[in-house]
Amino acid sequence: MLNVHDVSKCFTAGKPVFSGVSLQVERGEYIAIMGESGSGKSTLLNLIAGLDTPDAGRIEIDGRNMAELDDAARTELRRSTMGFVFQAFHLLPHLSIERNVALPLALNGRRDREADDRVQELLSAVGLIDRRGELPARLSGGEMQRVAVARALVHRPKLVLADEPTGNLDAESAADILELLRSQLKRDAAAGILVTHSSIAASTTDQIYRMTREGLRSESGHA
Repeated sequence: MLNVHDVSKCFTAGKPVFSGVSLQVERGEYIAIMGESGSGKSTLLNLIAGLDTPDAGRIEIDGRNMAELDDAARTELRRSTMGFVFQAFHLLPHLSIERNVALPLALNGRRDREADDRVQELLSAVGLIDRRGELPARLSGGEMQRVAVARALVHRPKLVLADEPTGNLDAESAADILELLRSQLKRDAAAGILVTHSSIAASTTDQIYRMTREGLRSESGHA
């Protein structure tokens, strides 16, 4: 599903963020990437998503080389194939919780009854079905994070990228979200990458990698 081959990225001044990063993630495989702040974990997710371009190396998503796609093709690939959980949520403030979650389906032309049922399913799963008509401004940071997770999963993407998805949640809510992520990925045979500082969160994945400036190092297998 994902093939990252010998990828490097530098800051504007030429100082490397990381170099020689290689990674393969198969369908149904769920991995965690850990590392110190500034080690390039979020940068790697942005490169995988095609939101930024590597200075060297190759990234393939579902057999397609990101470097060979124009902006429109990369956007289409993101919409149809990927789901994202960002640290900053990126919820649209003028849309209700329900419409924020439904957005990936709408962008892919899905507005049928099945799509609506899927939105309600995810809102129930994250405990916000009774607040579906409210705007994001009325939610706590933890509640907005749960909306972001539901939005990332709603269109059953083949690849889910989650950047600190439990960073704004209490321990109980974090455990629920981690279980939801894992169960949805496994049910849909999707690939998943979890970037986290939490060893507890990382332990819910199949494999843990440590990010350094020299690349990724495999640490251990888990669930």
